Amino acid sequence: MARFASGKYAIAISDRSGMQFPYNEMVKEWTGAWVHTSEYEPKQPQISPRPIIADPQGLQRVRPARTAPAVTQLMPPDPFTTYGAGSSYINVNKPNHGLTNGSTYRFRGMPTTGGDYADPQTFDGITGAKIALAAGYAITTGKYVSGARDTDYTTDWFYFVVNTDTATTGGIEGGGFPVSVGPVTISP
Repeated sequence: MARFASGKYAIAISDRSGMQFPYNEMVKEWTGAWVHTSEYEPKQPQISPRPIIADPQGLQRVRPARTAPAVTQLMPPDPFTTYGAGSSYINVNKPNHGLTNGSTYRFRGMPTTGGDYADPQTFDGITGAKIALAAGYAITTGKYVSGARDTDYTTDWFYFVVNTDTATTGGIEGGGFPVSVGPVTISP
């Protein structure tokens, strides 16, 4: 391919003004005109604006707003501990339970294939059917110790008073696994 001369001593005529300028100071404008650098005008952005498109109207995969249904919380194995012999107080260990003091909750055992729940296991004279009472129990956050509520354990412990059954020995853990705690009624 041929090489061109440098144009060090050459002159050129501007397409815009018709004046002569040094060849090395000439540039090609966006219109195709060969002009001096002092006459160069950049292309105005408004000459070719971007096309205007409509604003988006909706999402592609939209879902209606909903309120999350209340669900049960899985508890660790053998979460129940009887307080003492002849006592109806049951301490429950559920780390970071987040349950509300004085609210009513229901305990459930393992889910069955029929969509129901089995009762927790019987332990220390407390039957699983009484723990899984359909009406639930009002809980108190903290741990029942020495006949009073110990508030040092409010995030990991709560207790309730079981109906009609009392502990035989006391201080016994039980309930089996899996056991869950949650609202009295569960919506599908």
